[in-house]
Amino acid sequence: AVIVMPRFTPGVKVERTRGFGAEVVLHGDSLDESRTHARELATQEGLVFVHPYDDEDIVAGQGTVALEMLREQPDLDTLVVAIGGGGLIAGMATAAKAIKPGIEVIGVQTERFPAMVNAIKGTHLPQGTSTIAEGIAVGTPGVITEAIVRQKVDDLLLVDEGDIEQAIVMLLEIEKTLVEGAGAAGLAALIKHPQRFAGKRVGLVLCGGNIDPMLLASIIERGMVRAGRLARIQVNARDVPGNLARITATVADAGANIDEVHHQRAFTLLAAQNVAIELVLQTRGREHIAQVIERLQQAGFETALL
Repeated sequence: AVIVMPRFTPGVKVERTRGFGAEVVLHGDSLDESRTHARELATQEGLVFVHPYDDEDIVAGQGTVALEMLREQPDLDTLVVAIGGGGLIAGMATAAKAIKPGIEVIGVQTERFPAMVNAIKGTHLPQGTSTIAEGIAVGTPGVITEAIVRQKVDDLLLVDEGDIEQAIVMLLEIEKTLVEGAGAAGLAALIKHPQRFAGKRVGLVLCGGNIDPMLLASIIERGMVRAGRLARIQVNARDVPGNLARITATVADAGANIDEVHHQRAFTLLAAQNVAIELVLQTRGREHIAQVIERLQQAGFETALL
């Protein structure tokens, strides 16, 4: 097999594909550009072109996900599925509605790549250039899949990058499951639209776990910031011996751990004999941050959350 992927596909996805014995060609900056190149290669080299989503066999194969889910959990009343080109949701909606006509099927796209939403709802939302959900970063929906989505999918929702990041961290922390951005889009929809799914038995498809380790580390760190478990504060103090020790001791007594310390003497409006000290702290949450700041203020240090 010759697999064509965009140039910025995560390295882990490329290496795992090569691990199965495939030849991987990196071409273009989008899935659409990769697909065009793949068609050209197929013509030049006499290969059979297999479309990643706009193919009846691909749609049917991916539809077996719904068969398995409803076999395991017959009481599910809602399926939430990520949409790129639409192959997965088209197959799942076809299978699920055949087994359980009343089941609701909801599609999810990123706000940066809303091609299917635009096609189905007639909107003209702008398309971005990148997303952490690169697996569903499709600029043009499939012809076959669009027709099925229009007929069988009940609703389409959009999620932003922050929702997807939060979903990745939650799945890792709570479920101990590593899921890439595209695979976490379903949970991101529940995070963003909780009332839409209140009281329902929802099945999510965690469709993919290929995520770059450095990107994952960044997402985890950003998630800790959002949760208030990583905080950056500024402490203003006189630039005299012993003051830094007093500040760090106060932080330690308040139960926080110091990740980073940075002295800012030049780029500050403080008096010349003063220093702005930036601290990055590991805390237990937002209440704990407030407690640390209060303790520093009680110790006589002007302190603010950055």
